[in-house]
Amino acid sequence: MPESKPLLLEIGCEELPSSFVDGALAALPEIVASRLVALRLAHGTVRALGTARRLSVIIEGVAVAQTDLDEELVGPPESAAFKDGKPTKAAEAFAAKNGVGLDALFVVEKEASGKQKAGRFVALRKVEKGRPARELLSKTLADICAAIPFRKSMRWADGDTTFGRPIQWLIALLGDDVLDMGFAGLRAARETRGHRFLAPGIVTITNPTTYEAQLREAHVIVDRTARARTMMERVEAAAKAAGGTFDPEPYLQDENASLVEEPNVVTGSFDRAFLELPATVIRAVARGHQKYFCVQTDEDTLLPHYLAVVNTALDVPSVVKGNDRVMHGRLSDARFFFDEDKKVRLDTRAAKLAGIVFHNRLGTVAEKVARMTALAADIAARLGVSQETAKNVEVAARLCKSDLPSLMVGEFPELQGHMGRAYAQHEGHPAAVADAVRDHYRPLGATDAVAPTDVSAIVALADRLDTLTGCFAVGLAPTGAADPFGLRRACIAILRTLTDAGAAHATGNAAYAKLDLAELLGLAYDQLSGRKLDLSREDTVAKVLEFSTERLRGLLTTKTSGVVADAVLAGFAEVSGKRFAVVSFPVYAMAKAAALKAVVDKAEPWLAKAKLVTKRLAGISKESEPVAPSAAAFSGALATKRESDATIVALVTKIADATGALQSEADVRKALSNTEEAAVKLDEIFTNILVNDPADADTRTRLGVLSYGAKCMLRIADFSRLG
Repeated sequence: MPESKPLLLEIGCEELPSSFVDGALAALPEIVASRLVALRLAHGTVRALGTARRLSVIIEGVAVAQTDLDEELVGPPESAAFKDGKPTKAAEAFAAKNGVGLDALFVVEKEASGKQKAGRFVALRKVEKGRPARELLSKTLADICAAIPFRKSMRWADGDTTFGRPIQWLIALLGDDVLDMGFAGLRAARETRGHRFLAPGIVTITNPTTYEAQLREAHVIVDRTARARTMMERVEAAAKAAGGTFDPEPYLQDENASLVEEPNVVTGSFDRAFLELPATVIRAVARGHQKYFCVQTDEDTLLPHYLAVVNTALDVPSVVKGNDRVMHGRLSDARFFFDEDKKVRLDTRAAKLAGIVFHNRLGTVAEKVARMTALAADIAARLGVSQETAKNVEVAARLCKSDLPSLMVGEFPELQGHMGRAYAQHEGHPAAVADAVRDHYRPLGATDAVAPTDVSAIVALADRLDTLTGCFAVGLAPTGAADPFGLRRACIAILRTLTDAGAAHATGNAAYAKLDLAELLGLAYDQLSGRKLDLSREDTVAKVLEFSTERLRGLLTTKTSGVVADAVLAGFAEVSGKRFAVVSFPVYAMAKAAALKAVVDKAEPWLAKAKLVTKRLAGISKESEPVAPSAAAFSGALATKRESDATIVALVTKIADATGALQSEADVRKALSNTEEAAVKLDEIFTNILVNDPADADTRTRLGVLSYGAKCMLRIADFSRLG
């Protein structure tokens, strides 16, 4: 095997923001690997390491020399390279580009392959002895430094180099040897720096293999994963010692892990009287600029302690004293905001929403709330909720945005909804109303749960439906580059709310499954009456349904597979004898996809026959109008035909009955069982009988019945798309 050595590059700099560190560490492995491939330098694993003060890469097993090059390069066609036996400018350019003379060119005969056309072409043989790696790496390592992406870069002193923060030192080692590499006016060496406070001296790195251990001795954990693990172990231990558990917010873990070189955790405290504030307020204060972990016993119950991840623990009492002072000041401000906000009732504060513009063509937030309240009442009626629930829906919809003008939300925008809940609780509103004021914003992300109760789910649907329909109606549909109103998220939230609430419809939520998305969009459009809109009701609903279909495709793909999603969406939904687009009833679509995935995963042998039969039936459907199956409609004289026609009638009848109400996964499984039998027997009939016999008086009826069967199968999915 060729000789190889480990390679180390370290860029020491002033403190980088946490997001800069994480972004650079994510990009570096690909940057380094691509550069080494281009140099023809074989190598092993590429590891990106780093802290706020340094970005590093360790590459295992880098070849000490390039692989030798011996390849044939094909150039222009012979007809273009030579004219009357003399080389043309095309031949000269090809030779010059590859650094050879014209006498090195020769003609080869090539067969068609990929993009290569068949014919005679000019070619040359390029032979190159591999050069030592150390001669090549100097410039490449500098290029790697320059290629690291940052959201914003800086220039410093009088140099032209840009980087996330000013660079202080460089290390470039190939094995034991320092590479002659320069960047940003600095030359690489083997000296790095230890922890700024705990080991501020110079650390001389012996070899890339000793790099991590030497830095750890200098209180620097350069591996981010190891540093994060150590940090969370210490956070967990500190929380336990304080009598609780730590705030599990992922942002705190990600942010703190890249802010320190050796994570130390100190426990601070605040006045127990501040616990009268809602837990969400205290968390917002602690997380904010401080990036502290709260200590809690559950989501709504905090202890008067917080955990701070610090870069040094040399003087813990001083650190705690300073942190406590900051927390006290910020919590005092929060208490002032909270006390002042409670003096104004939510009903009164709602009037201020008339001064907040939602969109200049869609009116103020107050007007949006009025539309939402009316739409929520419509949805509640369609769901058939109790009178008490309907009343709670009306109150929650009317109050759900009333905390936006509050002092607390003005200071902490991320608390909208949470503060509305707190103020609703303070005023004595029912828990269902208060919780809906908070939960109507859910889901907040791809992994967040949907609104958990009928009241909150209905208000959540009304909010998103109004936003989605209104924006499309005035020409604000998202583009590939912009979605300023978050319409993709709003659409996914609607679909998830319907599918998650309707998933358990067999045990009591059947009404959610029966909500027609197209009808809901139309109701939302009706609330925009009196406004100048770009699209009609019909066009708006059609465009939003098309947009929603793509979002539903994504959800179905996540739950099942892309193939299954395509097959389901290529079918249609039939409810109460009426035909709808699949997206109109997303709960039913999800049930179909789940049942179909189970069949596809098992690679049931009948699926192949179902695909063929579906294609045959699709062809028949294009030529024949569907005819409901009836044995009495046939008059064929031949016994074999009468037998096959009777079989067709029986099979199509079973499919029609089984697919008539596909409202649960169990319904779809039953339909699939009948489809299996039909696929096998229809395949036999297509093989043995001429179903399109022009001499048979029953052909037209037979094709009509088969066309009806094709339509019934599409109630489940388009099986022809399953491979």
